[in-house]
Amino acid sequence: MEKLDLITSTYQERYTLIGEDGKPTNVVKEHQITTDSKVPKLGLMMVGLGGNNGTTVTAGILANKKHLKWETKRGEASANFYGSFTQCVTTKIGMRVGKDRDGNSIIQDVYAPIKSLLPMVDPTELVVGGWDISSLDMYQATKRAMVLEPDLIRQLKDDLSEIKPLPAVFNISYIASNQEDRADNVKEGTNRELVEQIREDIRKFKEANGLDKIVVLWTANTEKFYEKDIATIDELDKLIDSNASLPASVLYGVATLLEHCVYLNGSPQNTLHPAIIQLAVREGAAVAGSDFKSGQTKYKTVMGDFLIGSGMRCSSVVSYNHLGNNDGKNLSDPGTFKSKEKSKGSVLDDCIKSNSELYPPENDKIDHSIVIKYCPFVGDSKRALDEYTSEIFLQGHNTIVSYNICEDSLLAAPIMIDLCILGELMTRIRVDARPLGPVLSYLSYFFKAPVTNHKEYVINSFNRQKEALVGLLKACAGYAPDDSTLLSLNY
Repeated sequence: MEKLDLITSTYQERYTLIGEDGKPTNVVKEHQITTDSKVPKLGLMMVGLGGNNGTTVTAGILANKKHLKWETKRGEASANFYGSFTQCVTTKIGMRVGKDRDGNSIIQDVYAPIKSLLPMVDPTELVVGGWDISSLDMYQATKRAMVLEPDLIRQLKDDLSEIKPLPAVFNISYIASNQEDRADNVKEGTNRELVEQIREDIRKFKEANGLDKIVVLWTANTEKFYEKDIATIDELDKLIDSNASLPASVLYGVATLLEHCVYLNGSPQNTLHPAIIQLAVREGAAVAGSDFKSGQTKYKTVMGDFLIGSGMRCSSVVSYNHLGNNDGKNLSDPGTFKSKEKSKGSVLDDCIKSNSELYPPENDKIDHSIVIKYCPFVGDSKRALDEYTSEIFLQGHNTIVSYNICEDSLLAAPIMIDLCILGELMTRIRVDARPLGPVLSYLSYFFKAPVTNHKEYVINSFNRQKEALVGLLKACAGYAPDDSTLLSLNY
C-alpha cells in the first residue's frame, strides 16, 4: 500500500455549553487532524453538461487553461476565476507585530489565498465530462446558451466540439413538460439497468482519462419533490428493483455512491434522502447539497446577518426575479417552482432563531414572498429585485431595495468549480482518524438549502457558514483560530 504524505496539525477546539439552568461550561477539546497532501488527477462529471451552467464551467476552465483573451464591445477581456472562493478569496492567517527600520511600531494583519492553505486541485487541470438529455456537442450547446462572448466561443470551437455529452437518464414526470423537446439523448432501461449504465459511464470516463477520482455534480433541471423521504437503503433498493417512478437525480446519486465518488446536488429537489446518506456511509463516499447559492439568495443571507445583527426587526422580505434561460423555462411549471420556493424560503430561519429579543415565540415569523417569472427575451441575464422592510426605533420602518442584473451562469460556474475542488479535498481530511461526512456540511456556504449531518442543526447565515469553512481549512493547515478580541494589543 502506498504510504500517505500527510499534513498533520493539533487543533484546540473551544466552545461553551449552556446548561438547562443557563450556566456556561467552557470546553477545550483537542483534535488531531491529518490531510493527505497528494493532489489527485480529478474528473468532474456534470449531469446537465450541455446546459448553461455546464457549458459555462467547461468553457471557463478551457479559457483559463489556455490563458485566452477575446474581444468584447467594451474592449479586450481575459480569462479569470473571479467569483471563486478557492481561487480569489484570501483569509487572515495571523499578525505581524514589530518595528520598522525607523523604530516605528508595526501592527499588520497577514493574509493568504485560500488556495494556498492546503494542496488543492488546480481547476485548469480538471477533466470535464458528463451527461445531457440533449445531444448537442459542447460547442453547439455553448452557442445555444448565449452566455459567453462570440469571440471566446470561436477560439474554443475545436476543444468544445470534441466534448459530447453521454446519454442521460430522463423522467419527464419530475421536470416540466416543456423540456421534452430537448430530450434526444436519453438512456433506456429499468431503474436498476439505468443505475448500472451510469456506473459504467463513470468507470469508463475514469479509465479513459487516467483519473484518480471523480466528482459527480447535478446541475441539470430542478426536479419536483419526491412525495416522501426514502428512509432506508432497503426501501431505496425496493423502489429501484420494482421500477417505481423515481427522479433521475436519485438514480445518479445511487450510481455515484456505489462507485465511491462524491455526489453534489446543485438543484433544490430532495435528492439527498436519508437512504442516500446511509448509502454514502456504507460505501465510504460523501454527498453535499442542495441548490447552488450564487446571487439573490446569497445576498439575502448577508442582509439577514446585517439587519438582524444591527438590532432591526426585519419583518418583510419580498424577492422577485425573472430570467429567460432554460432554468427559468423549467421553473415556469408550478411543480418544479415549489422545489425552488422551498429552498429559497428557508435561508433566514437561523437568523430569526438567533434573536428572541426581536423574534419572541409569539411573534417569530416574517412575511417572506418569492416570485420567479420566465421571460425568454432576457436569456441568462437574470433580473433580481428584493425589498427588505424592517421595524426600527419607536415603530418606524426602514425599507432597503436592491436590484441585481447578472448572467446567472457566470455566478454559478465558479461556485461549481469550488464545490468540485473542495469536495475532493475533504475526502483527504481526517479528524481524530475519522473522515468528514457522510454529508460534507462545511460546503453549506455554497448551497441555498444545506443538508447537514445533524438535520436539527442547519446554518444558513453567510458569516457563520464562511467562518466554519475557513476555520476548518485553517485548522487543517495548522493555523490557530482567529481570536478577534485583540486583548494583547490593548486595542
